[in-house]
Amino acid sequence: MNIHEYQAKQIFAEYGIPVARGYPARSAGEIESATASFAEDQKIVVKSQIHAGGRGKGTFTDGFQGGVQIASGPAEARAIAGKMLGNTLVTHQTGPEGREVRTVFFTEATGIDHEYYLAILLDRKTAQSVVIASTEGGVDIEEVAESTPERIIRLQVPPTLGLRPHQARRIAFGLGLEGDLFKEMTKLLMNLYRMYWETNAMMVEINPLVRTADGHIEALDAKVSFDENALGAHPEIEALRDTNEEDPKETEAAEYDLNYIAMDGNIACMVNGAGLAMATMDIIKYYGGEPANFLDVGGGATEEQVTNAFRIITQDPNVRGILVNIFGGIMQCDVIARGIVNAARTIELTVPLVVRLEGTNVEEGRRILAESGLELHAAEGLAPAAEAIVARVASAA
Repeated sequence: MNIHEYQAKQIFAEYGIPVARGYPARSAGEIESATASFAEDQKIVVKSQIHAGGRGKGTFTDGFQGGVQIASGPAEARAIAGKMLGNTLVTHQTGPEGREVRTVFFTEATGIDHEYYLAILLDRKTAQSVVIASTEGGVDIEEVAESTPERIIRLQVPPTLGLRPHQARRIAFGLGLEGDLFKEMTKLLMNLYRMYWETNAMMVEINPLVRTADGHIEALDAKVSFDENALGAHPEIEALRDTNEEDPKETEAAEYDLNYIAMDGNIACMVNGAGLAMATMDIIKYYGGEPANFLDVGGGATEEQVTNAFRIITQDPNVRGILVNIFGGIMQCDVIARGIVNAARTIELTVPLVVRLEGTNVEEGRRILAESGLELHAAEGLAPAAEAIVARVASAA
């Protein structure tokens, strides 16, 4: 689960991580109150709040340039915010459709002497956390890794020990800091790791982390994502969720306890079991198709869940065909079949449908499909099913 920058900075402040004073606003009235505490001659940074990077270089759909801007005072800040709020911002991470800006964030402008990069994230290969730091901040870390990899510091942190003070000092030293700045960085690192660990974060990124003109360390930006499986232990974090920033299909699927992730292809998949779902997407790719989603209905899905799963995947306008791949163990093939029939009749299915059923009650499931009157192709075997749906989608194009 991702949160907005202003929310991440509120958590930073609770853990003693230095951030500039700032206020969010979601309406014209809140814009007025959020800027009221700034001095008339104080520079203010106005930031669009969306779950995507590249905001500063982004363009709004009405032609207004820049989702992050510096205003000379409250009056200009209000004018800029008025152009951002409710507008749609397009960045290199949003895709051409962009994201509607529903919140703007006003912060004190900070004099910058140098920009650094700092992140803590889970390294799945080693099953450990890793601290990544660089003297090159304010740019994409991928660019730094490609052009000057020697400027990136990586430090593995065993979960049984956590970040130790000597490791924090090693990173601060690697960034070339001395004196009070060295001490500030060490303290910030220890607090940041504590926040990362205690909140079950998957990633904490500060880009840039800056050395200010008056000689201090400050988190100028904040990007945090959390482990959704741990949200039950953190209701205060779950309350920060902004479903407007999530795919509505994924949000609806979660309401029915379905594991759904939207993708960019045109062949929708409905499968039981995460491993089988991955294999199904792989074999669609093998035969030249592109999966439109990952959808695991689980081992004990009800007819209602199957019906809703089928309805959700067909809401994607990019879907040009559907492959249902069920291997019934706990899941019964007749339950899947009835769900498919109910959903297909409700939505008046107009795209090719290939169904592969095996396992518990498979003969009953096939009978239900055969007698349904639906235009579908019943396949025996995963490879023939994948080949069939790819061919049908291609011929219909």
